[in-house]
Amino acid sequence: MITADTVFLVVDDTDTMRKVNSSQLERLGARQILTAANGKEALTLLRARKVNVILSDRNMPVMDGLTLLREVRSDPKLAMLPFIMITAESSRAQITEAIAAGVSNILIKPYTANDLSLRIVRAMNHRPRLHSPPVIAEPAPQESTEEKCRPTLLVVDDVPDNLALIAGLFQDEYRVLAVRDGHRALAICTSETPPDLLLLDVMMPNMDGFELAQHLRSHPSASRIPIIFITAMNDPAAQLRGLELGAVDFVSKPVDPKSLHLRVSNLLRLVEQRNDLQQQYDTMMELEQLREESSCISRHDLKAPLCNILGLARSLLEGGNLLPRQLQMLHSLEADSQNLLGMIDLDGDIYKIETGSFELKPVTVELLPLVRSLCDSARLTYQAKKLTIEVAAQDTSESAPVLASGDALLCFSLLNNLLKNACEAAPEKSRVRLTLTPTDPIELVIENQPAVPATFRSRFFEKYASHGNSRGTGLGTYSAKLLAEAQKGSLELEVDDEANLTRLRLQLPSWGVA
Repeated sequence: MITADTVFLVVDDTDTMRKVNSSQLERLGARQILTAANGKEALTLLRARKVNVILSDRNMPVMDGLTLLREVRSDPKLAMLPFIMITAESSRAQITEAIAAGVSNILIKPYTANDLSLRIVRAMNHRPRLHSPPVIAEPAPQESTEEKCRPTLLVVDDVPDNLALIAGLFQDEYRVLAVRDGHRALAICTSETPPDLLLLDVMMPNMDGFELAQHLRSHPSASRIPIIFITAMNDPAAQLRGLELGAVDFVSKPVDPKSLHLRVSNLLRLVEQRNDLQQQYDTMMELEQLREESSCISRHDLKAPLCNILGLARSLLEGGNLLPRQLQMLHSLEADSQNLLGMIDLDGDIYKIETGSFELKPVTVELLPLVRSLCDSARLTYQAKKLTIEVAAQDTSESAPVLASGDALLCFSLLNNLLKNACEAAPEKSRVRLTLTPTDPIELVIENQPAVPATFRSRFFEKYASHGNSRGTGLGTYSAKLLAEAQKGSLELEVDDEANLTRLRLQLPSWGVA
């Protein structure tokens, strides 16, 4: 997968990390490596040079990795580039945010060359969710047997008896490596399979424990290896120096076997938690890719039967000999089918809005006939509830258009979601009232019973939040607010507890008003 022709861009604000990442890529076979100190420099390079894979740190000055990712995904010429995000500390929310922005893979520091190679292969097989058909990726390589083995301890001491004693304490539970000098330990710790924990003597010839620790802290695959210093030194200044170099514990010689065993067990539990976190992020990436591919397939499969329904409706309309009520229903069926096809295509726009890459190209949208058409369809859909659905246009005549500045399909989906939400929430034989006012901005108020419960109001516009409807997805009001704001408008919730009413106040820019 990685060839001499593959061009990598390494983005990190630390010069040492750029050099180390470049060195790891070279060991994997890369020969063309560009570097940038921040997202802004990276964008300049990307627009001037051909790049095949981006490796970017998340936290950087000037422009961080997440902003760079969004810029890349919003540029048609760069949008399909594999983008690997490298991070030291990230919450689940931050990882979700990166996935939503279209990251190809995520790598947690510290990492080995094997870890990097695996994520590069996965990233180059992954395709970001842009409005395109699914790509069938080759199977990702399986984790090596060595990665699944028992935790590895590296014991470093220049005294053979000490090595034998400490190694003997752990050899039944862990994979134990033992070396007698700092140079050999450094080579193991910076290899493609570093140990999980280092038990390190301080006083050694050639390279002592402090010097070794200092070298390790500047290397990405070794910088976070937990170090326990095992030493006869009791000098507080020496212990302070060890802590400054990243030591997590000091054990005095002669060693108490039970105490050392407990310390090692506790530290390795933390290492296991870190490994589990990387696995969780990998799983999140895999699930997101499956969801994207499933979404693409579903959109494709839904279009064929919808086109058939649309064709049948048009054939019946062209056949004639229909009663007025039948004509009305067929026209409604035709319009709804056409709009549903548009809404399937809208899925790509929703994704772009969520990731900040949507570009609005406003046109005039005549709202009054659109609102009335949606209300006609809603009366048919919810006729079993015997709802009264009213449309009131304030301060305008029947012939005067109410022109908004926006996107026709986004307006349709926005209004349809709001009306559907109001009708589903409204009790039987109640009233749903829509009031359109042609001010600047244009205002549409949708009012229905009952009042949204106080405990749910703060979550009303949250994604997947639903109340009182077991079949609800929790996407209606979320996407409506998203679509309103994408058109430079707003959507607000108002509740009248005394009258037991819920009001949604939508504002959209008016077209052509100074």
